[in-house]
Amino acid sequence: MQQNKRIVVVGGSAAGPKAAARARRMDEQADITIIQKSPELSMASCGYPYYVGGFFDDRNQLLCTPAGVVRDPKFFANAKKITARTGTEVLSIDRKKKTVRCRDMASGATDEVPYDTLILTTGSTPNMPSIPGVELEGITTLQSMHDADYLRKIRDEKKVKKAVVIGGGLIGIETCEALQLAGIEITVVEMMPQLLTFLDEELAKLVENHVRSKGAHVITGNGLAAFLGEKGKLTGIKLANGTELPCELAVVAIGVKPNTALAREAGLTVGKTGGIAVDEYMQTSDPAIYAAGDCVETLHRITGAMVHAPYGDLANLQGRVAGENAILGNRATFPGTIQTGICKVFDFTAGSTGLSERNARRAGYDDIVTVVNASLDKPGFMSGKLLVSKLVVDRKSGKILGAQCVGPGEVAKQIAQWAMAIMGRFTIDEVVNADLPYAPPFSLAIDHFIATAHLMQNKLVGRLKGITAAEVKKKLDAKEPCFLLDLRGPDEYEVLRLGLGETLIPLGALRKRLAELPQDKETPIVCFCKISLRGYEGALVLEANGWRNVRVLEGGIMAWPYPREK
Repeated sequence: MQQNKRIVVVGGSAAGPKAAARARRMDEQADITIIQKSPELSMASCGYPYYVGGFFDDRNQLLCTPAGVVRDPKFFANAKKITARTGTEVLSIDRKKKTVRCRDMASGATDEVPYDTLILTTGSTPNMPSIPGVELEGITTLQSMHDADYLRKIRDEKKVKKAVVIGGGLIGIETCEALQLAGIEITVVEMMPQLLTFLDEELAKLVENHVRSKGAHVITGNGLAAFLGEKGKLTGIKLANGTELPCELAVVAIGVKPNTALAREAGLTVGKTGGIAVDEYMQTSDPAIYAAGDCVETLHRITGAMVHAPYGDLANLQGRVAGENAILGNRATFPGTIQTGICKVFDFTAGSTGLSERNARRAGYDDIVTVVNASLDKPGFMSGKLLVSKLVVDRKSGKILGAQCVGPGEVAKQIAQWAMAIMGRFTIDEVVNADLPYAPPFSLAIDHFIATAHLMQNKLVGRLKGITAAEVKKKLDAKEPCFLLDLRGPDEYEVLRLGLGETLIPLGALRKRLAELPQDKETPIVCFCKISLRGYEGALVLEANGWRNVRVLEGGIMAWPYPREK
C-alpha cells in the first residue's frame, strides 16, 4: 500500500501556511505539517503598523480568515486537515534521513519529524545596528506580533512622549504615522539623503514635506551612533554628527536579512544576496526541499539579477508555487519580481514599480528618458486629488522600465497599471491609447496613467523639452541665467507661487506680450504653471516665435519639492 506523501513546512507566517494550504488542495490524502516557532500562525504582518496606530482594535484581526475565523492550530486541523505545531523550533535538517529535529519551546522536549518533501519558509530577521546601548529597554523593531503588542501597549498607555524611528523606509514611515496618531512626538532618522529610497529624490522630497506637515520631524543624511540610557532604560539617541535627541522609545526599521541558518547548516546553496537560492519552481539545491518567502532570493524580471524582495504578497505567491510543486512535481513557476511596493504616508500614498531612475542607471541602462507628470486622479468637480508620477523608459526601445507615484490621490491604481504594463513588456507607444475604464467618479477622461504616457511619447520624439525641478534648482543655486515664465493667472499667482524671481504672463496674453521676454533667442527659458499643461503650450508658442532654448518644468508648481514663497 502506497504511503501518503509527507509534507513538512518550516515557518508559519505567510509563505508557509499558503504552501501548506495549496498542497492540501492538490492532495487530500497528503500528511501535511507546519512547524512554527512563535505562538501565532498566518499573521498579517503588514497590518502591524495599523494595529499599533489604532485603525482597528481587535488583535485577532491580524490572524483571521476573510470570514473572521482565527487561523490557529485548531482551524488548520479542522478546516485544512493540516497539523500545525506552534511554539516549536526546528533545530536541524537531516537531508539523508529526510527528517527535521524539533524542540518544544515550553517543555524542551525534542523529536524528529520525517518528510518526503520539505518547504522552508523561515522568513527574515530585522537588522539591528552594532552600536552602544542596543540592549536598553525601550528599543524595539516591528517584525513580530510581540513587537506589535509592545507598541500597541505603549500607544494605549500614553506614557511615552517622544520616540525616534530609525529608518525612513516602508516600515519606518508606517510606524511614524502609527505613533504620531497616538500623540507621540516623532523623529524619523534616515542615514540616506532621502526617505523611501525606492523613490527618486524629487518624489521622495514631496513625501518628506508631507511627513513634516503632519508634525513629525525628519532627519536625513545622518546615521545613528549610539543609544543613550540610564538604569537600563532608553533616554535618547546620539547621531553620527554628535547631535543628541531625547526619547523614551526607539523603533529600529533598517531592513531585514533572510533567515538562512537552517539552510546553510543543511548544506543548501545560499545566493549572493544572502537568501536561499531557488529556481523558478521554488526548488532549492536539494530536489526534496523547496523554499519561499523572505528567506529566499528571487529573479528581478527587468535586470536579470537576483534580489532579496521581502514582500508579503510575493511570499504568498511563492508559497503557492512551492506547495503545488511539492505535491505534483515541478509544474507551477514563479517568474520573479519587478519589486512593486506601496506605502501609506498619513494622507499621502507612495508607490513604485520596476526601476527608479537611479536603479536603472545602476543596472546599466545608459540611455533612459524620464518624465514627471502632475494632475488630478479624477475631475475637480468629483473631488479629485493630486497625483505626481515619474516614468522611466529606455530610449532605444521605448520599453517601460519603472514608474513611481505619490500624492493624496489614488496612487495604487496608477502603480498597478504600470506594473502590468512592465510585466507585459509594453512600450510607450503601446500604452498611449490604453483602453481604461472612464467615468468622472473614477478618472479623468484621459487618465493620469495615459497622460503620463503621452508626456513621455512627446518627450521621446522631441516635442516636449522638459526640465526637472531638481535641474532648475541646480541652475538657480549655481546662479546660471534662467528666465522663469509663469503662465497662470494673477489670482492663481497670489494664492500659490515659487517666489524665485519668475515673470507672470498668463497664457492667453502670451502672444501679445512676447516683447516682455528676453530678446536674445538663446536665453534659457523655463515655462510652467500649476501642473505645466499651460507651460507646455506656452513653450510651443515661444518655439514657434524663434526662441531656441525653452524648457517645460515637469509637473509644474505641484511637483516642486523645494521651498517656495507661497
